[in-house]
Amino acid sequence: MKPIATISRTKEIMEQHHLSLKKSLGQNFLIDVNILENIVSKAGVQKDDVVIEVGPGIGALTEQLARQAKYVYAFEIDGRLIDVLKDTLQPYHNVTVLHQDILEADLKGFIHEHVGSDVQVHVVANLPYYITTPILMKLLMENLPIKSITVMMQKEVAARMAAEPNTKEYGSLSIAVQYYTTSKVVMTVPKSCFMPQPNVDSAILQLTKREQPPVMVHNEDFYFELVKASFAQRRKTLKNNLKSAYKDQLTTEQIDEAFTQSGIDPTRRGESLSLKEFADLANTFEIYLRS
Repeated sequence: MKPIATISRTKEIMEQHHLSLKKSLGQNFLIDVNILENIVSKAGVQKDDVVIEVGPGIGALTEQLARQAKYVYAFEIDGRLIDVLKDTLQPYHNVTVLHQDILEADLKGFIHEHVGSDVQVHVVANLPYYITTPILMKLLMENLPIKSITVMMQKEVAARMAAEPNTKEYGSLSIAVQYYTTSKVVMTVPKSCFMPQPNVDSAILQLTKREQPPVMVHNEDFYFELVKASFAQRRKTLKNNLKSAYKDQLTTEQIDEAFTQSGIDPTRRGESLSLKEFADLANTFEIYLRS
């Protein structure tokens, strides 16, 4: 049987199941087997590994994962696709499809219940553009026992997540991703590889979970709060952004003192600070807010 990720097979599946694509769910199906095989290879999936897939669609990526992994758990929010997946993935007995919104799933509990503690777990997904960031932040912030996350997303979003300081792509999303993981764009995917074609090209971003964050912060929640405030208006200086954010809690004098104590120049902009400099700034500001 032909792989799912071909134009003819995809059309056949859609006609057989009277399936139309939902724009609201950002559905675009991959029709290039080589790209999918490459994704699985880049993800480093081995025969004894378990994979959690987000948004399997009609099963194109799931099929390639099932050929390589010990087991695949695929979370699909669109109820129309559950019967489709039962059909397309019928030859693969190492796949379970779960009709559930990944954003509402207790993934830590799920992994604990279904996967042994000595098994490597990878997350692999072709993420809908409209919900890429919320899904990734959930995966990162819940301290899941996973080795890596390999996801396809809009090329521009991938660039933001892997961005370095002093670039236009660098922002609070870059810092959040790089705090929890090492990140790199491992390949790009032209829009011609999808049906229907999206308006933008895609990229594969690989995130490898860090054993420890690269910087020491007293309060992670406050660290990310301050980072977000620092980018509230990119053209504004750190002092102006943080003065706006904490005007009800700190005086101008206290804000000036906090900058002095942290060793960070208040006239700099957020995009120029490293993760370490943001840690110094957040740790100092938190002391002043607690005093």
